[in-house]
Amino acid sequence: MKAAQIVTPKEPLVIKDLEIPNPKEFEVVVKVKAVGVCHSDLHLWEGGYDAGSGSFMKATDRGVKFPVTPGHEVVGTVSNTGSSVQGIKTGDEVLVYPWIGCGVCPACKIGSENLCDAPRSLGVFQNGGYAEYVLVPNFKYLIKVSGIDLEGVASLACSGLTAFTAVKKANAKPEQFLVIVGAGGLGLMGIQIAKAITKSTIVCVDLDDNKLAAAKKMGADHTINSKDPDTAQKIISICNNKGAECVIDFVNTPPTVKMGLAVLRKRGNLILVGLFGGSAEIVLPTIPLKAITIQGAYTGNYNDLVELLNLAKSGVINPIISKRYLLGDANIALQELKQGKIIGRAVINP
Repeated sequence: MKAAQIVTPKEPLVIKDLEIPNPKEFEVVVKVKAVGVCHSDLHLWEGGYDAGSGSFMKATDRGVKFPVTPGHEVVGTVSNTGSSVQGIKTGDEVLVYPWIGCGVCPACKIGSENLCDAPRSLGVFQNGGYAEYVLVPNFKYLIKVSGIDLEGVASLACSGLTAFTAVKKANAKPEQFLVIVGAGGLGLMGIQIAKAITKSTIVCVDLDDNKLAAAKKMGADHTINSKDPDTAQKIISICNNKGAECVIDFVNTPPTVKMGLAVLRKRGNLILVGLFGGSAEIVLPTIPLKAITIQGAYTGNYNDLVELLNLAKSGVINPIISKRYLLGDANIALQELKQGKIIGRAVINP
């Protein structure tokens, strides 16, 4: 089989010929129909994350070993199964839950493998879906899919799941204001989910007018281009001059965090999601004086993904696939994602 691998960070991915995995016991081999192109893939390709003040958080320090096949938003057809697999058979169309844990840490024991102390996530710590076939360590990480576009479903495994978790953590109410920072694949999905499950008034902020137009179509009540120097004051004005109850920052850079804190009202809730990096200076007394809550959101658990898939099946949300690439164009896909040329979500069809 062919696979696009990161051999050396910041160097072009290499198309390799690898053996098709032979599943054992609980393992399943999935023939990949589509794999999402995610910013996490981009960070992996770059070798890590900007930690601010000139420092860099290396992927290898988190346990990543190169070469590795990226790709964690995987949908496809079961090709082969191990001897102990139950309820899954060859030919089944499946969505893969990629956030695989160690199985024994406190998070894993309560079903939150996405927060595992020693994660084994597909496409990060073990080979993922930028390949014709992917080996899934256990059939329990598969969700059967039917009656819905498979390519769109792929984005639910990370983009959708991360947005879903962030919106739930924001806990916005119908009479409240929710600010969403960033109208990329995550932000657009977040708008749809927030509109469906919170009924709150949504203000979307981005640098790109085309992305803001897409945000409006997805249900944003107000859009603001953050190039405007009065962005923070405009947001506060929209929010009855008191500020927003919730801010979800899908970018998470020093300027966006600063803006998020500035527009939060008392008792506000700031959810940090993006991994673009850097470090932020916080005026510490404002946190207790305004009783602000700051928390991170990192993907979600298996049950969250099942719940999200059901929302998609019912038509409540509509994943947007705006661009498709062949496996040989994986480097182009990542470059175009880095350059901000992808609105919504892109997939690779191996």
